[in-house]
Amino acid sequence: MVLIKFPAAVCVVALLCEWVRFGLGCSGLLLCRSCGHEVAEDTDLRFVPSRLALSHRNDTVIGGKRVSVQLFENPQGFQFEVVTFKRADVLKHWPADSHFTWYPGLAWTVATCPRCKTHLGWAFQPSDWPKTVTREEFEGSDQTFVALIVDRLLQEHFASTLLMTPKSFRS
Repeated sequence: MVLIKFPAAVCVVALLCEWVRFGLGCSGLLLCRSCGHEVAEDTDLRFVPSRLALSHRNDTVIGGKRVSVQLFENPQGFQFEVVTFKRADVLKHWPADSHFTWYPGLAWTVATCPRCKTHLGWAFQPSDWPKTVTREEFEGSDQTFVALIVDRLLQEHFASTLLMTPKSFRS
């Protein structure tokens, strides 16, 4: 028998990959990468395709599930990969604007983390709606959704694997 030694980091990564593969210890909860606020759940995922997306791919992003990720570019040339949700715990900065929308027929407003105010994405609603709506109106409609920027989010199951060891415990 040949015994091969792997660095501890390789073993941890392999173990985490197995957990994801078998759905063990994986939560579909997404957190704000800046402050850890609970932003969205995988049960609220809702793919909304746009013909204006620069590209579209499927990726394993949330709790080991396959998710549709779209790439968009704003008028200033900044590109964002987003995942769309029926609802998310974000602060919507009304009024909504229909100029430069990535979803024709829909108006958008900036969506930020309610705790730290980091820009997390955009909320979309029909262009013919009032420019400001209540949370209940937004979440109660099948015509609304939130597009969250992938790299501004952190999966809860990944965040829980990060340990910060106090100096007194280091060897």
